[in-house]
Parts: sequence; structure tokens; C-alpha cells
Amino acid sequence: MTRRLTLLGPAFIAAVAYVDPGNVATNVTAGSRFGYTLVWVVVMANLMAMLVQYLSAKLGMVTGKSLSTHLGQRLTTAPRIAYWLQAEAIAMATDVAEIVGGAIALYLLFDVPLVAGAVITAVVSMVILRIGDIRGQSALERVIMAFLALIAVGFTAGLFINVPNGADLAGGLVPMFDGSDSVLLASGIIGATVMPHVIYLHSSLTVDRLGRRGEGVSVRQLLSVTKIDVVLALVLAGILNLSLLVVAAANLNGLPGTDTLEGVHSVVTTELGAGVALLFAVSLLGSGLASTSVGCAAGAEVMQGLLRRRIPIMTRRAVTVLPAFLILALGAEPSGVLIASQVMLSVGIPFAIVPLVWLTAQHSVMGEHVSRRSVTVAASIVALIIIGLNFALLWLTVTG
Repeated sequence: MTRRLTLLGPAFIAAVAYVDPGNVATNVTAGSRFGYTLVWVVVMANLMAMLVQYLSAKLGMVTGKSLSTHLGQRLTTAPRIAYWLQAEAIAMATDVAEIVGGAIALYLLFDVPLVAGAVITAVVSMVILRIGDIRGQSALERVIMAFLALIAVGFTAGLFINVPNGADLAGGLVPMFDGSDSVLLASGIIGATVMPHVIYLHSSLTVDRLGRRGEGVSVRQLLSVTKIDVVLALVLAGILNLSLLVVAAANLNGLPGTDTLEGVHSVVTTELGAGVALLFAVSLLGSGLASTSVGCAAGAEVMQGLLRRRIPIMTRRAVTVLPAFLILALGAEPSGVLIASQVMLSVGIPFAIVPLVWLTAQHSVMGEHVSRRSVTVAASIVALIIIGLNFALLWLTVTG
């Protein structure tokens, strides 16, 4: 049992991206505008994420290659570059949400200007990644788990101040929408939950079968532990996301000023008290710092696997954070940028999930660990749901 516990961790690095500031913005907005209507979307998205992240971890563990490396080896030059461009754009959208969220938190806590806050968030995230470079992946996992614990305290505190109505919460499990804006937010929630950059990253985190921790353990045993790792990590992430929506639905629904994170902080102060508002801001900062680290690592992995060139790792990590600085410097409204970035992530998911499902269903790639037909069918349904939501979004945008 103790040996199994030492093998847990990669999924928790992935999970921190599921509670990034983009998730905060989309879930709080969903709760404050539509009450419990989109509870079912959060639950569905989290179940989708469990399946997808397990397949990603399995691909890296069984083949010893990340998803981006598999794609880089299979695509010819022009398609490979095009694939890298869209994947890098998605990684940039991810870092926009995460760095903007960290900057907002620093502004709320210390009145730091947004651009300066973005720089601080990016620098600290690089320092966090250097811990992994110097001390190994297990050290990075411990740091990320500490951040997750901090985030959990702040994002669930509101539940204990005003306990949500159980009947209303259960009613939110019935699939429904409330106009085109709720469809947009549903897509954003899924984009913020089933995140394409983490699909690429998780497969790279398991490539070496957890290094020395995995010595003497069979692939089948490692896969069994990986299932536990993914379920534990994403159940935690799902509870935090659901908490955000439920707290907003129970306390902020219909109140003015909840369309920005600054406004949410102000309303939370009024409705739930300064203590809860402080915990919310501190957790938002932890969310921004930890998830930016994961975003930078994912961008570096995508670039390495698809470009197939030796590029210094710090350069690869820095590329994805630059657009966030530019957006903030141009004076864009931060919370609107957060939600828009999550919708963009939803558009990028099929480019990661479709090849993942295909590769894990190929006996020539996975050998005896090839996905069962039922798993492939379930993953294909997940991909179709996401693609369907994207087409709905496009239609709503075109038709106004």
C-alpha cells in the first residue's frame, strides 16, 4: 500500500490545471447568472476528464512517448507545423487565463498593477518548474499538491457559511440550457475542464514510468495505480469546480457586479464576509501560480514533440506567457479574457483527444494494453459531444 502511494502524483500535476483561474471565471459566472442550471455540465465535464486523462497517462506509460511526440513522428513537415501552431495557440490561451488570474489575485490582495502582477506570476511559475528540474518530478508533485490544498480551502470556504439547497443542487443534475449564453458558458466549462494542453502534458509525465519509483513494478500494476491517481486527483478538482458554481448560485445569483473576478471578490466580501473573500483571493493566487507552471510545462512539451528541434527549455516555457502580457498591456477587460480563453480551449480539444483515442485503440501502438472497444467507444462519444458543442458555438456566433 505504501509503495502504491509513492506512485501517485502525475495526475495531481494535471489536476491543478482543472482549477485554474479560467475555471474560476466560468464556474462563478455560470452560478451567478444561471444558478444551478449548469451543475450537470461540471459533473459531465469532470467524468469526461477522468477518461481522457487516464488514456493520456496510459499512452505515455505504455509506449514511452508523449502524445505530441507520437504526432510529431507521424506527420509530414507541413501538417506537423500546422498542428504545432494550433497546439501552441491553445497553450497560449491557457497561459492567458492563468497569468491574468494570478495578476487579478495580486491586485486584489496587494493592489499590484495587472501587468506587474502578470510578470510576478510568470516568474514564480518558472521558479516552481525549476524545483522539478533540480529535485525531480516527485518534488514538483509535492509542491503542486500543496497548492491544491491551499486552493481547496479557499474555494470551498463559502459552502460552510451558507449551505446550498440540496433540492436545487439535485435539480441542476438534469441536463438543460437557459438560452444561447448558457450554451457558451457550458462550452467554456468543458474547455476549462477537459483541457487540451494537459492531455499533451500528462502523457509526458508518465513517459519514464515514474522513474526509480516505478522500478520492479509491471506496466499493468502501474496502470492500476494510474487509475487511482486520476480518479483521486480529478474527483478533488471536480469538487472544487462544483463548489465554485454552487457558492455562486447560492449567494451571488442575480446580484450585480459578478461579471468580473474583482466584482465577485467585492460581492463575496459583502455577502459572505471579508474572511471568505480573503481566502478566495489567496486561493485564486495559488491557482494562478500553480496552473501557470503547468501551462508553461505543457507548452514546452508541445514544442519539443512537434517541432522536433533542440530549443532551450526556458525559451520553450517563456513563449506561451508572452500573449498574456500583451493583452494586459493593451487594457483588455481581464475577466472577459478569461472566459474567452476557455471557449478557445474547447475548440482545441478535438485536436488532442481524437488522435489520443485513435492511438490508444491501435494494437500496433499499445500492444497488449490496447484500449477495449467499450473504452474507445466511450472516448469517441466524449469527443463527439465536445465537437458538437463547438459547432453549436459557431452557429450561435454566426447567427448572433
